[in-house]
Amino acid sequence: MSNPLTPTSNFFFLIFTITIIYVAYNSPRLQPKQTNLVFYVHDYLTGDDTSAVTVAGKRGPTSSILHFGTMVAVDDPVTEGPGIESKEIGRAQGLYVNSQLDGKGLHMVFSVIFTDGEFKGSSLEIQGADIFSMKEREFGIVSGTGYFRFVKGYGIMETQFMDIANLRAVLKLNVTVKHF
Repeated sequence: MSNPLTPTSNFFFLIFTITIIYVAYNSPRLQPKQTNLVFYVHDYLTGDDTSAVTVAGKRGPTSSILHFGTMVAVDDPVTEGPGIESKEIGRAQGLYVNSQLDGKGLHMVFSVIFTDGEFKGSSLEIQGADIFSMKEREFGIVSGTGYFRFVKGYGIMETQFMDIANLRAVLKLNVTVKHF
């Protein structure tokens, strides 16, 4: 029987392995793009232009979002500027749950679906805490579609306007994402 590990076969195996390693480490790698966005979400639980409704809570649909355990479904306009007359570029659709016993914090899970502009047809999936008594709150961007496939990132939320008595707010979202 002949020995399959001859010096010639070992030499070719070594050359082959070195070639594969060289190509793997010297091939151009796809670098992620970074995109920075600023947009405004108009969250209105009252008025003719209501975009959010209570769907569950301790007192049923009459529960206030300011009480622990209340869940709100949202379909909020997303605009380029802080005024409602600003160009609408999408919708924020999802849920907020008041998840803090003292009622001062929400857990939010929603999609920003772009319906106009450069990112039309794409979306960002947002998740995180919203302790609305804080000036700035950070949240995660956990997924995306279209232009934002394979996205990961974060955002900073600031309240631009809040009318607690009428449960109306305008939120500024400053988002930084990396994607391919």
